[in-house]
Amino acid sequence: MSKDDLEKRLKSWSEKVENSLAKQPERVREFRTSSGIEVKRIYTPLDFGEEKYLEKLGFPGEYPFTRGVYETMYRGRLWTMRQYAGFGTAEESNRRFKYLLSQGQTGLSVAFDLPTQMGYDSDHPLAAGEVGRVGVAVSSLRDMEVLFDGIPLDKVSTSMTINAPTAVILAMYVALAEKRGIPPSELRGTVQNDILKEYIARGMYIFPPKPSMKLVVDVIEYCARNMPLWNPISISGYHIREAGADAVQEVAFTLADGIEYVRAVMERGLDVDKFAGRLSFFFSAHNNFFEEVAKFRAARRLWAKIMKEKFGAKSREAMMLRFHVQTAGSTLTAQQPLNNIVRVAIQALAAVLGGAQSLHTNSYDEALALPSEEAVKVALRTQQIIAYETGVADTIDPLGGSYYVEALTDTIEEKAERYIEEIEGMGGMVSAIEKGYVQREISSKAYSFQKAVERGEAIIVGINMFREEDKVRVPVHRVDPTVEEKAVKNLEKLRRERDNEKVKDALEELRVKAEEGRENLMPVIIKAVKAYATIGELCGVLREVYGEYAHRTEF
Repeated sequence: MSKDDLEKRLKSWSEKVENSLAKQPERVREFRTSSGIEVKRIYTPLDFGEEKYLEKLGFPGEYPFTRGVYETMYRGRLWTMRQYAGFGTAEESNRRFKYLLSQGQTGLSVAFDLPTQMGYDSDHPLAAGEVGRVGVAVSSLRDMEVLFDGIPLDKVSTSMTINAPTAVILAMYVALAEKRGIPPSELRGTVQNDILKEYIARGMYIFPPKPSMKLVVDVIEYCARNMPLWNPISISGYHIREAGADAVQEVAFTLADGIEYVRAVMERGLDVDKFAGRLSFFFSAHNNFFEEVAKFRAARRLWAKIMKEKFGAKSREAMMLRFHVQTAGSTLTAQQPLNNIVRVAIQALAAVLGGAQSLHTNSYDEALALPSEEAVKVALRTQQIIAYETGVADTIDPLGGSYYVEALTDTIEEKAERYIEEIEGMGGMVSAIEKGYVQREISSKAYSFQKAVERGEAIIVGINMFREEDKVRVPVHRVDPTVEEKAVKNLEKLRRERDNEKVKDALEELRVKAEEGRENLMPVIIKAVKAYATIGELCGVLREVYGEYAHRTEF
């Protein structure tokens, strides 16, 4: 059928439908995705543009990677199944890690408590009441030794969600491996190390943007030279989405952060083709199923285009967008918590159909507390059922060619690209953050969504529709209140037993090199953690040199 014939048939069909709407109107006047993209009644080859197949889709493992970054995708190897875990003491988290590995998990994902994320030791006054609450407390290499006791670091891929003190935590992991005779070159895993999204969405920053960016680049440079199997950054759209961004903003702001990091590393003198292949990304998976699938495909294609056209990348690896996905914590409800199992399954399926390399599925009780062992097991089994029972991993990009999915992919890419151009026009992401532009865009979108929920326009089952008055009782995990006391005693013991003169010398060396600002700080930080300097002591030195950042937004 010719294009003209199809247009005529579509027009005739549309007129017929319009005439029937008087008798049977549609559910709502206007259908839109979660990002406000209009959803047409039907999609046809007219929306697809099949003549641009090679330009827009191509084949898996080939530019522009719309259909996947690897040639055989899950037919060759399934995605890495991770469960984000960590709470209380290093001993408790170690037991949870071993439990998850025994249940078939294929990679570890470490959550750190708030004091650790902010570079404070467990005995710091500001750590009071927060030790071990939302993650594991790690103050020193000794804690790291306990955390990974009995876990083969050269065989397990470890992801660590840490940002401002990334250099210190990675140094501890490297030091631990070397104590076991494992060289850094054999370690596999990821550190988040994405400080820009902390200024945008989470607020877990310590230092001002400029020295923070230096530390980020130090880590990327060190890994490029010493840890070829390690991802030195996970550029995170997840937290941007959790803060209230929509799917388009998630793609746009994440890739804009990526541009800023690539530019900074290249300014250090590294060849883009030598380091960009180890950059990784981290996205959220939400409930609007087809939009989420299209989002992942659009992000892959847009990043490949950015790397090739903006930065002159030539290697296939440097243009690939490899990403981890976590199902959306912000969609979990404390009301009717078992509904969250369904939400997580749908979101995980979207991540798989979108071509994720790694996946974490949230537990149904996480809107109430840290997940219980039973809830974690259900979340992991969700991934395993998708992998082994549904058949969706048997062919590559099974939704590719869907007129609707391809149209959504195009639209998300176009809208995200416009955002990126606007941010670049401001001088890049750091400048846009300092002006408050990104924060305002996210806040506006979050406010609009909340009002839509309150008006009943955005339906959340169990919240504003199909509510139940009876409360469902779910057993929740509680953190032992003695955790903080144990952590403080362990620190006191560490400071008595270590060579404090050696620690003092290492901290002074860090101070001198940080003040000079010329050298990569990773080697001296590794030296200090091997002497059992603590995260609080190391970050304390850097606080004195760099200062702390008090965020001011220009309106």
